This record gives sequence, C-alpha cells and structure tokens, in this order.
Amino acid sequence: MQNEKWLQWIIELQGLAQAGLFYSNNKFDLERFQRIREISTEMLQAQSDLPLARVTQLFCNETGYQTPKIDTRAAIFQDDQILLVQEENGLWALPGGWCDVIATVKENVVKEVKEEAGLDAVAEFVIALQDHAKNNPPALAHNVCKVFIYCRATGGEFMPNSETLASGYFSLHDLPPLATGKTTEAQIKMCFQAHQAEHWQTIFD
Repeated sequence: MQNEKWLQWIIELQGLAQAGLFYSNNKFDLERFQRIREISTEMLQAQSDLPLARVTQLFCNETGYQTPKIDTRAAIFQDDQILLVQEENGLWALPGGWCDVIATVKENVVKEVKEEAGLDAVAEFVIALQDHAKNNPPALAHNVCKVFIYCRATGGEFMPNSETLASGYFSLHDLPPLATGKTTEAQIKMCFQAHQAEHWQTIFD
C-alpha cells in the first residue's frame, strides 16, 4: 500500500511537470518543471530495477497535458461461456489492448479481437469504464482507463499469431490462470452479469 502511494505521488509530479513544460513560456519556470520531471523519473527508477534511461523513455515520452491511457477489452460469449486468449506467459485474458491513436474505442476493440482471437466481431455496448489502479494489480506508471465492451462474434477462427498462443471459451466456474493486470475474475464476473441482464447499465469509476 505504501509503495502504491509513492507511485501515485510520482505520477502526479510527472503530470504536473509535463503540463508545465507544455504551457509555460518563462525559461526559468521551464528549467524548474524539467527538474521536477527528472526528479519524478529518478524516484520511479529507485523503486524499480530498470535503468534510468529506460524509465525516462517509458515514463517521460509525451508532451502536452497528460491524460489516462485507454485499454479496450472485448467480452464475447458462446453457449454461456466467455472468450479468453492465452498470452505468451501462459496466462489468459479478455482479448484487447491499448487503443491506437488513430482508432476509436469501437474500432480498436474489433481490431484487437481479430488480431488476438482471429474472430470478426461487432461491438454492441459498453459494459464498464474502470480505473486500472482501483481494479487491477500491479500498479502502473501511467493512469489507465479500461473499457469493457460487449461484442458479438460473426465469423473467423483462431490462428497462431505474435500476441497470443491460444483462445478458448470458459465458464465462470472453470477459469484458467488469469493475467490479472489485464483481466481479473471480478471483471469476468461483471461481463457475465452484463451478458445475462435484460438491460445493462454501464458501470464506471
């Protein structure tokens, strides 16, 4: 819990520094905001095993006002079982990933289903908007908004690819080991509830 609090402070410092560097014109203020950004990077590096240059590349690679990243996840059902894909580490998750900058949320989730599960899909409604830090371990260096979308498969089949090893449908009581940073059991249960509901009201943090 203490490490998570430190990470929240570090993220906030980085966000304030990034905004200051973007909006300020005074050269002395720019120097101060740049130093704050460097301090936040050094603090994060001290909490991790990554080299400082790598932390800087991952953590301080954006300009402008910092906003959460978007992660889309598809919930697809067949015979009251939910589709999961197996990642290279052997763990399973709902198909999905980071939203591309040139794609809408709907376009992105359909693309991810095709890439990871080999299926053509139609996105029908949003199940939930969830904050990663509140729902998924471990804590990340960026704030992330997870968008769970109820989708319907219209065709296609799984093909081996660079992102996933396998795909399969699972019941809620027979789930494989999960990649909880991407999909938790509670989130899968939420998707089942949306699947079984006559009228679903989007959940959001």
